[in-house]
This record gives sequence, structure tokens and C-alpha cells, in this order.
Amino acid sequence: MSGLDFHAWSRDIAGRAETALSELLPAPGIEPRRLHDAMRYSTLGGGKRVRAMLVHAAGELTGASDERLRIAASAVEMIHAYSLIHDDLPCMDDDVLRRGKPTCHVEFDEATALLAGDALQSLAFQLMAEHRLADDLARQMEMVRLFAVACGSRGMAGGQALDLAAVGRAISLPELEYMHILKTGALIRASVLLGAHCGSSLGATDIEHLDRYAKCVGLAFQVVDDVLDEEADSSTLGKTAGKDRAANKPTYTSLLGLASAKELAGELLEQAVAALQAFGDRGTRLRELAEFIVRRER
Repeated sequence: MSGLDFHAWSRDIAGRAETALSELLPAPGIEPRRLHDAMRYSTLGGGKRVRAMLVHAAGELTGASDERLRIAASAVEMIHAYSLIHDDLPCMDDDVLRRGKPTCHVEFDEATALLAGDALQSLAFQLMAEHRLADDLARQMEMVRLFAVACGSRGMAGGQALDLAAVGRAISLPELEYMHILKTGALIRASVLLGAHCGSSLGATDIEHLDRYAKCVGLAFQVVDDVLDEEADSSTLGKTAGKDRAANKPTYTSLLGLASAKELAGELLEQAVAALQAFGDRGTRLRELAEFIVRRER
């Protein structure tokens, strides 16, 4: 796949991620059917698969096998789908549109949506335990650990708690950054590191470079999300546009203004690309992916 241009490569990875998820999720018709239908409904048939792309791009850098990356990318995408299901619940962000279709609790019901998210989280860790993803047990255990941290109170769940607590409050830019390092950035960081760990070992300095890249890309992703929430419409985004402003949530655009938020996204892109310099051509896919994340229109 190294000979493919970025757009062809990204379409290929998205297609492969969809196929893998369809195969790894409980098949239709297996009891409890309604729960399994909700899991498939919320995970399949939509999304940019950016996190799966990050897994594969980092894995290409370390020469990881396609099968290992397939499992790691599927686990990450299941966690992402679970987080979206729960974020959309009435007790959280209370949204009715996701990936261009009704949210899980609208299409099914709140209880089923809650259970679908729980089951997707469990299945993601089941995949990490059942499949050989690293050359030695110690490294695989480290992968499971960093994945768990990214999902928990010091990662995505903690970021969501801070996000809910910030509604209607004036917070500082460092507070906003910390919130999104956890809520959005933690799983993006885990995607990069998991993909890299699926291949040959990297030295501590190279891991630091990848970690720096991932942190910059994770923040840039959220900054661009906030910009798009101001500029794009719901049909383009596939979710309710302008909802953060309507809910009086602090965002990069509300704190910095639209122009400065765009400038910040550009600065984060530059920092992400700079972090890859040590890898030379091996970092090409990660660089292209960072550019895609910052310049996307939905």
C-alpha cells in the first residue's frame, strides 16, 4: 500500500476497517438480537475512521503486520463508537443525530444504547486479550494498559466529566486544553502508540517523537471540530451543528475566536509534522494524516 496516494490509501483503510468491524462484531440474529443490532448500527456504516488510519499509519512506520493492525484498529474504533453512543445520551450531550442518522438511543432506546456502549467497550478489550499483537507478552500487556488508561478517568471518560462540568462556566485556555487532551486526545494518542507497538520495537526517543505527534494531532482534531461546528451545517457534519454554542459549552472558537482557532490548528499541524522529522520517509503517512485532520471539511 505504500505506493498508493493518500486519498486511495485512506479509502482502502476505511474499507478494511468496515469489513473487519463487521466480522468481529456479533453477527445479526444472535441473541440478544436488539443489543447486537444496536452495536452494529452504531459502529458500522459511517465515520471517517481516522483512528483506524492512525493505527495503520503508525504500524506502517514500524513494519507491523496487517492482521495485528486490523485487530488494534477495530478495538480502537469500538471504543470510539461506544464513546459516541454514551456522549449522545440525554444525560450527557443529549443529541439526536450522529453520522447522518438518528443516534443509538433514538433509533433503539436509552437502556439499549447504554448497554450497547458497555458491550462495545468490553468487546474491544476482549480483542486485545484474544489476539497476539506484539512479539512478547510484556509489550502486549503495556498496550492493554495504555489502552485502558486512554479510556478511563485519566483519559476519555475523565475528559467527558470535565466537559459536562464546564457547561455554562468560563474556563481558561489551559483548562480547555487539558479537558480535550483527555476527552479527544487520549484515544487518538492510544491509536498511534498501539499501531506502533504492533511492529518492531522503537527506542525511547522515537516513542517520545510519536507521542508528541499524537498529542498535537489530538488537540488539532478538536480545534478543527470546534471550527467546523461554527462553519458547517448538520448535513455536512452528520451531527447537529452549533450544538456546543447553544449548550453554552466552552470551545476553542468561543475562547479564541474563529480566526485564532484556525491559526492554532495550523500551528499544531506544524508541530506534529516537526515531531516526525526523525523518521524521514517512514513518517509520510502520519504526516499526510495530520494534514487531512486539520484540513478536513467535516
